[in-house]
Amino acid sequence: MSYAAKVSTPSSSSERPRKRRPYAPRLPLAQRREQLLDAALFVIVNDGYDRISIDAIATRAGVARAVVYGAYDNLDALLHALLDRQQVRAFDRLLQSIPDPYVPQNPAAFVAEAVRGMSAMLRDDPDTWRLILLPPGNMPAAVRDRIEADRERFRLRVEAWISRTLATHSDPKSAPRLDARVLAHALVACAEHFGVLALTDPGRFEPAHLIEQVQVMIGALLPQAR
Repeated sequence: MSYAAKVSTPSSSSERPRKRRPYAPRLPLAQRREQLLDAALFVIVNDGYDRISIDAIATRAGVARAVVYGAYDNLDALLHALLDRQQVRAFDRLLQSIPDPYVPQNPAAFVAEAVRGMSAMLRDDPDTWRLILLPPGNMPAAVRDRIEADRERFRLRVEAWISRTLATHSDPKSAPRLDARVLAHALVACAEHFGVLALTDPGRFEPAHLIEQVQVMIGALLPQAR
């Protein structure tokens, strides 16, 4: 064997070139934070809050732990940022999905547009709505309180619409007295029920069929609005 061949071949495993550890590409801080929040949301939705950790988030994002700590001081800070982001996304999109309740319009048309908007909302961002409508049993109380606060804000908006609709389209002399607050709770509960079905059994109820049935119910409650 030649001298060149001898020196080109490592004599032990310690002399072999070490495989370099891959590093995550540098990203602007805002973009990195969004990436980590997306990773945290994925872990929570798929594995529950019991499995969320800096390691789990780093693994999902394909980065080192140090990258996570470079974006957030600790796990609590990251989770609070995630809650803030998803709360804004969910509630803003929810409000955008329904027409302005303070603009006069036919109740049946209003509800039809709301159902269309909510169907699109669930289709476009299912993970956020799984977190809200299908919360894991180990959800922290603080998270549950924030979700319930947004649910109550939405109920109040629905109640305001019902109150205006009843005042405009119902005949107090001939129609049964309807309680806007009770109806708001019923409608929100119904919307959440069909939202769960849309996430767990998509295709079971087509939006067009739901719209038709809701319009029939509105017509039965408010004959003057047909």
